[in-house]
Amino acid sequence: MKNESTFIDVPAESSSAMKGKSPLIGVAKDHTTGGYNRGLSIFDFLLRLAAIVAASVAAGTMFTSDETLPFFTQFLQFEAGYDDLPTFQFFVIAMSMVAGYIVLSLPISVVTIVRPLAAAPRLLLLVLDTAIMGLTMAAASSAAAISYVAHNGNQNTNWLPICQQFGDFCQKTSGAVVSSFVAVVFFMILVVLSGVALKRR
Repeated sequence: MKNESTFIDVPAESSSAMKGKSPLIGVAKDHTTGGYNRGLSIFDFLLRLAAIVAASVAAGTMFTSDETLPFFTQFLQFEAGYDDLPTFQFFVIAMSMVAGYIVLSLPISVVTIVRPLAAAPRLLLLVLDTAIMGLTMAAASSAAAISYVAHNGNQNTNWLPICQQFGDFCQKTSGAVVSSFVAVVFFMILVVLSGVALKRR
């Protein structure tokens, strides 16, 4: 007796066909991640524009805060200006540097919009934004301390408040301090956005 055997021919998928299916999932994932990161990059760009305004207003307001009282004596004129205090001078220089940095960072932000999955420009922005945020916070905090003393004085050191006499000067310096803290908040958000974008690569 002859052993009869039945062969069933099952066509196997070629390796090229198998490889052709797997990238579809990766492409879809990259497309989703890229779209998400592009949205973050656009928001990043808009925040930088807002931060430019905040930093420029802070520097400009402090720079133009000079006030001269309408009365004076033969030998003395009562005047207050940002250049009378080294802290306010540092504030103007620091906020001007911050505004200049943000302007220079705009092209890098545009690169992250065009190439949302690129890690190098996003990492560069993260490092630089963190450093500039520290500078902005230092300038804002030091100016806030001087502004507080100008408004309230200090009885322990016999520092008298001057804002009753130099009202416009104190109003402008306080506005500059508030604007600088707004810039700090913008930088905090920018740093968080860069971190989230890098994590979702």
